[in-house]
Amino acid sequence: MKYIIEHMEKGFSEWVILEYAQILRDVGFENLILTSLPQGTTQDDIPDKLTQLGLQWSTKDVTHFIPASTPRSRLCLLDPKAEKDLEPSDKQAFDYFIFGGILGSHPPKDRTGVLREKLKCPGRRLGELQMSTDTAVRATKHILDGTRMENLKCIDYPEIRFNKHEATEMPFRYILDGNGRPILPDGMLDLIKKDTERTLDDFF
Repeated sequence: MKYIIEHMEKGFSEWVILEYAQILRDVGFENLILTSLPQGTTQDDIPDKLTQLGLQWSTKDVTHFIPASTPRSRLCLLDPKAEKDLEPSDKQAFDYFIFGGILGSHPPKDRTGVLREKLKCPGRRLGELQMSTDTAVRATKHILDGTRMENLKCIDYPEIRFNKHEATEMPFRYILDGNGRPILPDGMLDLIKKDTERTLDDFF
């Protein structure tokens, strides 16, 4: 099963690096392609963490990685505006699962619409709430492995609490681990805490 992330950010923020690194660990570098990096990007521009995990990337867009013999009906765009939820049986229906590699806005701005117009392929939804990119890929993998969307154990808008005075709410849906905690990329908690400690002076 191939996962393609159409990169829609200008570069690699710390947040995006952690998400992509987690996706590589979850699905394996051989199953993931990152496309549409800015023209002029070189290997030196790829974060070391992603290089070490074997990231495959290109400045070409997603259409260059779909064999000409593959009909658009075999592509699946994970699209919040799709009419149908992804189901385990879709593993036989599709060969490529395509995601917009962006840190979603809250509320959503439908930036996946760019891919929808470009690909004109079937779409599938992952429930009614927005997920982070790594969670969307994780949910897709779980569903293709046989777990229906409604049976995934998730939490919506979890509050991440650092102590009795400090907490932040994450405006997305996350899958829970075996201990009932939202699954976040390795290093994400430290990054969130660092962001909450920034003062107004840090933004000027």
